[in-house]
Amino acid sequence: MNDQVTVSLSSEVLDSGSPEERATFGLFAVTANDHLLTSGEDIGKKELRHGPHISGYPIAEWLAWNWWRLRWEVGRPSDQDAMLRWDFAHCMATIGEGYVWPNITISSDGLQSFLVSEPSRSTEKVLFRYSGAPGRQRVPAVELEAAIDGFVEDILNRLGSATVRESNLHHLWNELKSERADPELARFRRLEAQLGREPDEADENEVRGYLADANELGEEALGEIAADALLGGGNSPSMFRAAHFAQIAQTTGFDANPKDAIGLNDTNDLPLPGQVEAWGLGERCAKKIRGQEKLDGQPIDDKSLAGFAGIVGEAVSLETPDSGTMPISFSLDTESGHSRVALRSRWDTGRRFDLARLIGDRMMCTRFSRSVEWLLPATRASSYRQKMQRAFAAELLSPFAFVYDMMSGDYSEEKQNEV
Repeated sequence: MNDQVTVSLSSEVLDSGSPEERATFGLFAVTANDHLLTSGEDIGKKELRHGPHISGYPIAEWLAWNWWRLRWEVGRPSDQDAMLRWDFAHCMATIGEGYVWPNITISSDGLQSFLVSEPSRSTEKVLFRYSGAPGRQRVPAVELEAAIDGFVEDILNRLGSATVRESNLHHLWNELKSERADPELARFRRLEAQLGREPDEADENEVRGYLADANELGEEALGEIAADALLGGGNSPSMFRAAHFAQIAQTTGFDANPKDAIGLNDTNDLPLPGQVEAWGLGERCAKKIRGQEKLDGQPIDDKSLAGFAGIVGEAVSLETPDSGTMPISFSLDTESGHSRVALRSRWDTGRRFDLARLIGDRMMCTRFSRSVEWLLPATRASSYRQKMQRAFAAELLSPFAFVYDMMSGDYSEEKQNEV
């Protein structure tokens, strides 16, 4: 669907202010899935409007400067200082410049973007009080890209009409377009943003070292590891390196043969990643596997689960001494066609769940990834891929329909433990 998200500005007259401010003044509006996210009340005129009268220049600057983080940063850091920095990059209310901006927060899971509009928080008298909008609005990330591009280009055209041609926005936007057009620089900026850093904030040698690991881990895997590192806390999260994963796989992993791993016989009716919510895709894949293997409502024992992952013998019930110190559970493939599977949890239930996640990840990786992936990670992050994994594992191990029947309306803690 086109136009699921729009960012627009009408043309209004402003008598005072900088040339940039006067040239880009108007009624600002953001919509997503036919929901107006900027509506509110003009306190002075006591009337409801689609949005505030503001200058589009400051928000265009904000969108251009934070573009990489808005598009690629997944999740919110746990560290308090880093969380504050996250707000400045993702929440419009932080823009400042003398205007009361919408309390709209923009986030991403890598494939989809999410816009949350909340009512004005301040109890002080303001010129415009925002009403907010119901729920979280999900739109394809590429459509938000297009909406931002269109808005900034419109602001630049208005500046040009007012003979303002050397503004800071011109510089920011030209630089961003050059970065996006350069594949290697785009890789650098993308990973930098996935680590929660602003442009040129990260150590260049450090980021280039991570990028070099793509040869051994995979391009998409880097982003998944970065999103997990972001949750670790601190203003400078660090990622595990390819050598670390190789060492863990060798010392604590189990041998597996990817060719023996279970796969879907029929994928014709499955949507592509990003076309539906991640949980919906994961759940549908798990239901198809249970139907394909004629499992009905039966539980999957440890041996069968290991077999689904291409592992022969014990894996779930054998805890390795160092498993609790691993950063994540993962499968690491080799060019010879074999793999090592390392499970992080000390508990059988956690190891079963992580193994089921890796089974689903391998099954869907060919549909998900645009590159050859050697590392299949099961992380704490909220990326589309990780959410898809979790939904797959939950439905594979505990099909909701059968669990619902087993509960028989009794949702007590005792019944839950029994189920």
